Amino acid sequence: MIPVISVVGKSDVGKTTLLEKLLRELKRRGIKVATVKHDVHGFDIDVPGKDTWRHAQAGSDVVVISSPNKLAMISRVEEELALDEICARIGGVDLIITEGYKRANKPKIEVFRQGVCENLLCSPKELIAIASDVEFDLGVPCYGLDDAPGLVDRIEELFLKD
Repeated sequence: MIPVISVVGKSDVGKTTLLEKLLRELKRRGIKVATVKHDVHGFDIDVPGKDTWRHAQAGSDVVVISSPNKLAMISRVEEELALDEICARIGGVDLIITEGYKRANKPKIEVFRQGVCENLLCSPKELIAIASDVEFDLGVPCYGLDDAPGLVDRIEELFLKD
């Protein structure tokens, strides 16, 4: 089973920025990674008028577009899939990192920035690390917001050892 960890935090705290840093460091180390972004508002990645949009409008339940260097699949769902159901559809990677899914039962790295946050969202038992501009004494390792190498060391230690 592919390990899954979630990067969580309040809006505008820097989750995407941290995730980009983690991805660059993981890739530098040769680790294959998938990401899953949770969007509570819904999204649309298909462009009106393009062929794939037209396929979906005509009733296709699954639309796949393939090229020599990319593949995308858009599936209609009756209700939001659980994170485990989404992850079960992913293969060929060493690690899955989600952005969001703060309520899911996955180990988490919480991003905390003074001035944006008042309290942590997660309990210490849910966290494998905190990325922050302030220190916490909760028994959970705390890393600076720019310490992607330290965070990836932690991820490797917990999830990617052979």
